[in-house]
Amino acid sequence: MIFLHGWGASISAFLFVAKAFSATHRVTVLDFAGFGRSDEPSEVYSVAKYADDVLKLLAYLGIENGIFVGHSFGGRVCLELASGYPHIVRKLVLVDSAGIKPRRGIKYCVKVGLHKLLRKMGFKGLSGSSDFRALSPLMKETFKNVVNYDQTALLCKIQCPTAIFWGRNDGETPAYMAKKLNKGIADSVIFWLDGGHFSYADDSAKFIAILRAFVG
Repeated sequence: MIFLHGWGASISAFLFVAKAFSATHRVTVLDFAGFGRSDEPSEVYSVAKYADDVLKLLAYLGIENGIFVGHSFGGRVCLELASGYPHIVRKLVLVDSAGIKPRRGIKYCVKVGLHKLLRKMGFKGLSGSSDFRALSPLMKETFKNVVNYDQTALLCKIQCPTAIFWGRNDGETPAYMAKKLNKGIADSVIFWLDGGHFSYADDSAKFIAILRAFVG
């Protein structure tokens, strides 16, 4: 079982789940480049580059295939791997996963328009969230690559059994994204959890029980 954390998180995010399965499975947790104890990448990254890092790590560890569990951004990397390298993904678990183009409201469009106008006039533009401002210049560009990548077209290429776990109150990746993933991935089912974007932690007992049944 390979656990892939969300943006801004680290190995510690999935550690309690990995430990719950360590008696029955070989578990692997990692820090993506730029997070936890891993150095920042030496170049601007894309989701494909993060997926390539995972492939290289698995080759180094001698892991030919496994069950991939991805939360949020980690789900993006899982989608990339399951669609492009199906031989390494036996089963797929997506938890409040990113990857679906979000619906944008009027407020968002006005904000983007204002930002572009300010840039045209020679100003810096809007500064973005505090989390974004805290990133290095390289990681800011990486973040832009990641969030602007719509992976909807990849879903039809995923053929492995897929469990989709979602928090009923997830405000960051809303419920319509879970339904779109379910519709696009042929062999998939949704399990609703009581919680928000970190539903696997909010409703951990239910998550682990269902996951244990799914992985067999």
